[in-house]
Amino acid sequence: MNETSPKKLRQADIATRAGVSVSTVSRVLANEPGISEPIRREILKVAGDLGYPIKTAADSTAGGFALIASDSATGGLSVFYEGIVEGLRAGAAERGMPFDIRMVREARMGPEDVREYLRAAGAEGLFLVGIDPSEELRAWLLESGTPAVLVNGTDPKLQFDGVSPSNFFGAYEATNRLIAAGHRRILHLTGSHRHTIRERVRGFEAAIASVPGCEGRLVRLSFQGSASEEAHAMTAAALAEDGGFTAAFCMNDFIAVGALEAALEAGRRVPDDFAIVGFDDLPCALMTNPPLATMRVDRVALGREAISLMAARQRDRKAPARHVCHAVTSVPGGTLPPQS
Repeated sequence: MNETSPKKLRQADIATRAGVSVSTVSRVLANEPGISEPIRREILKVAGDLGYPIKTAADSTAGGFALIASDSATGGLSVFYEGIVEGLRAGAAERGMPFDIRMVREARMGPEDVREYLRAAGAEGLFLVGIDPSEELRAWLLESGTPAVLVNGTDPKLQFDGVSPSNFFGAYEATNRLIAAGHRRILHLTGSHRHTIRERVRGFEAAIASVPGCEGRLVRLSFQGSASEEAHAMTAAALAEDGGFTAAFCMNDFIAVGALEAALEAGRRVPDDFAIVGFDDLPCALMTNPPLATMRVDRVALGREAISLMAARQRDRKAPARHVCHAVTSVPGGTLPPQS
């Protein structure tokens, strides 16, 4: 006597019982985002009741671990990175990716240190947030095959996946806003070893070079103390030396705050006599008088994008590295005339 084999459960069976589409069931079982929590819970309950094998998030997705550069002045988390951390955590949660994060000083970023961080966290993938890996660390990551994503970072050799704001084009647009307002002698307050900031310098210089008769001057900060206070002193010195400069593009909003204070103290009317554009759209941009014109970086979106890059890298370790640039957008403010 032949025994009839039990019917194999299909996702269509779960969909019928739960009253949803097969594609919705498939997305829930794959731990994909974009499904409401009540529907997700109902599908998982039905699947469990029917005896359908369900992988847990930890089973289906390898863990990720982020190292984030601590603020050199305070030793804490820079306000710029708070939004990125929010995006990283949200993106990881949506994908069911175990995730943890630590602040570190870049001096503690050797291969042995990173290996121990990953081991302690039980993670396979590494996010470097605001950190450009040394040649030694790069070599170890490549040799060990450790999936790595640079967050707010750029790899000039494109050996690692990365996501950053469009620093070149954002700086180009910021400078063009000042040029469009009639300014032809423009300061750029900057200073950093990081490639992302050098891209902002390149964007500034390209915008200046695109307009005949336009002159730009780089004012380099050392960042030995408060960035805002140093920007105040450097702007005051530049204006005292040559009063012909009528505008400044600043590499971030903290620096723009110092430049604004120096311009006002020098007797410049802002924005009539002196215009300023910052970068990043940090909370301090709304706290100045007048509020800063700046360039908005969607920092939460950068964090989410980094998680997507890591998930793709974990699926295909041999795929070519990708770098994703997110556009930055103009934010109006009282340090620039309207329509600029």
